[in-house]
Amino acid sequence: MKSKIIFTAIVMALAISNADAQTAIRSKNQRQRIKQGVRSGELTRAETVNLANGQREIRQDKREARADGVVTAAEKQEIKQDQRQQSRKIFRKKNNNRDRN
Repeated sequence: MKSKIIFTAIVMALAISNADAQTAIRSKNQRQRIKQGVRSGELTRAETVNLANGQREIRQDKREARADGVVTAAEKQEIKQDQRQQSRKIFRKKNNNRDRN
């Protein structure tokens, strides 16, 4: 019985850490996409600031979710939704025919 409880706890911890790793990878990819847009001139200064603020808000949401030691399924879902919206914003701003030049 004890071994089942321990095994379940380990599996749940791995699942949580895997989800956190996925969001970390997604955030890193989004930062790289923003940097690439700046280098190529696809993003104006205002667009870059707006996107950076969005990334900052996602990081703050992650910190708040982890603050109590338990990241609930609803918190995970909210973070994923925020990241999906941010990804769409990055795409739209990079492809809106505005540039720094």
